[in-house]
Amino acid sequence: MYKELKEYAIQNSIPIVEDETLEFLINFIKENNIENILEIGSAIGYSAINMAGSCDIQIETIERDIYRYNIAKININKYNLDNKIKIHNMDALNFDTNEKFDLIFIDASKSQNIKFFEKFKENLSKDGYIITDNLNFHGMINTDYNSLTKNVKGLVRKINSYVDFLNENKEFETKFLSIGDKISISKKI
Repeated sequence: MYKELKEYAIQNSIPIVEDETLEFLINFIKENNIENILEIGSAIGYSAINMAGSCDIQIETIERDIYRYNIAKININKYNLDNKIKIHNMDALNFDTNEKFDLIFIDASKSQNIKFFEKFKENLSKDGYIITDNLNFHGMINTDYNSLTKNVKGLVRKINSYVDFLNENKEFETKFLSIGDKISISKKI
């Protein structure tokens, strides 16, 4: 679905959710009666548009990059989904809301995953879920650590710290699934 958005992202090296992950998310939304989502990391709106176009949901999505935000806004309007998707241009760590969400989808700066989780866990509805994408970081998590650049090593460390954080978290139970680039599904105990 929305093939031209995917092609644009590929041509412009804009990271978007993998097909397998997107299919999983859409099925997860339907199977768990998800009504509203907070998405952290919009990019060009690809995942939000696909989810809103396939499901009867409301999405709030946050994108800090002004260029990607503007493209996402155009795409959301192009597909007449502005009544289902509300996009914010800001750093997610500066976004405040009292709204409760059935699903929080973290797909932004991997180095900030713990901060995103901690900040928004209170915005989770009683039976809500937090799903985080890209925990395999495009295969780099299982690569020879010494072959990575300094910046990538730092990101790999942060992702591994996030996985440890989820495993040790006493408030949430987390499952890890080898779907797409590996995801986690966290649910409050």
